[in-house]
Amino acid sequence: MQSITRLTGASKNTVAKLLKDAGKAFAEFQSKTLTNLPCKSVQCDEIWSFVGMKARNVPADLKDTFGYGDVYTWTAIDADTKLVPCWHVANRDAVAARNFISDLASRLANRVQLTTDGHGPYLRAVDEAFARDVDFAQLVKIYGPARGNHQEVRYSPGECCGAVKNVICGDPEAKAISTSYVERANLSMRMGMRRFTRLTNGFSKKVENHEHALAIYFMHYNFVRIHQSIRVTPAMAAGVSDNLWSLEDMVALIEANEPPPTKRGSYKKRATQIDISN
Repeated sequence: MQSITRLTGASKNTVAKLLKDAGKAFAEFQSKTLTNLPCKSVQCDEIWSFVGMKARNVPADLKDTFGYGDVYTWTAIDADTKLVPCWHVANRDAVAARNFISDLASRLANRVQLTTDGHGPYLRAVDEAFARDVDFAQLVKIYGPARGNHQEVRYSPGECCGAVKNVICGDPEAKAISTSYVERANLSMRMGMRRFTRLTNGFSKKVENHEHALAIYFMHYNFVRIHQSIRVTPAMAAGVSDNLWSLEDMVALIEANEPPPTKRGSYKKRATQIDISN
């Protein structure tokens, strides 16, 4: 935020308002547009971040209050078109899993093969959202201790020793049971958004701004950025858009979503009417 204010000369409040307006416009647009999707193979995962402070530093009166400490972004990706049909910012619990998977199921046009990691809440969430009309499997990775000295492994996950493919329901294709694409997409999120970078002070200070930043990121990812492997944008590959969007198109969408300006003096007129009626 401060870098943008230095580059543009705009105040921090102006930049924050633009972030809010853009986030709302892009979230509403994608919620309405990314429906009836012809996905065949979908992968899901969660990516960790934090808002305001690390979980261990959250004051006692704010413990278990969403928006302070650990925050997870649940993401899904179509393995073929690389489209991100939905995401969800919440805790990493059963309620969040239910809301995320329910939203995902409502956007799909046909039966899909779904792969998640071994996170337990997915089991009930998928069963409730799809009513077993899905080819569902979990890829459970097995981790051992990380190699190296304490300083080298402090922020590194344990070494992956293998993975087990568990078929939960339906008849998923064995070679398509993978979370590689969604994990790579999450890596791009962490590298492309300063709010997700570890060991910096660029983390989100408000969860609302965190959500707005994600909406902007996924709007650009789905509609503007040409994916290297498919040579078009994910929205074009999925048939959601028939043309390549530009940054100017994104700006136009923000402007179109703005409420019409009110006439000068209208507020004073309404206040007078209220006083008379009282």
